Amino acid sequence: ILTWPELEVQHVLQAHPGNCICIEFSRCGRYFATGSADALVSVWDANELACIKTFSRLEWPVRTISFSHDGVLLASASEDMRIDIGHVDTMEKVAEIGVDSPTFTISWHPSRYLLAYACDDKDKYDRDRDAGSLK
Repeated sequence: ILTWPELEVQHVLQAHPGNCICIEFSRCGRYFATGSADALVSVWDANELACIKTFSRLEWPVRTISFSHDGVLLASASEDMRIDIGHVDTMEKVAEIGVDSPTFTISWHPSRYLLAYACDDKDKYDRDRDAGSLK
């Protein structure tokens, strides 16, 4: 946590035993989530700076996370061939989207339950091919 405008360190949170790869705040500001090399997604109370939930359904380092517009759902993705969508309050799995290749980024629509994602769809035998997909 840094001061503004000096950007001096005020506090450091120990979020994961492995490197944190991604972080995102919910649009309502109530939560933030971190994804890590330990394949865990941690949900934090933004006011208390305390970890309140941990999702552990992925097996590879978490590359990207995104809260839905209302902060109810949290999507997470990695090199697993799926995107996990969970309910933030109950931690229940809401959906799983199968993908054909590792997912680099995901993002919810700002006002609807619509999830966009981009994957590494390059042919492993033709790495010079400039390709990928947004779905």
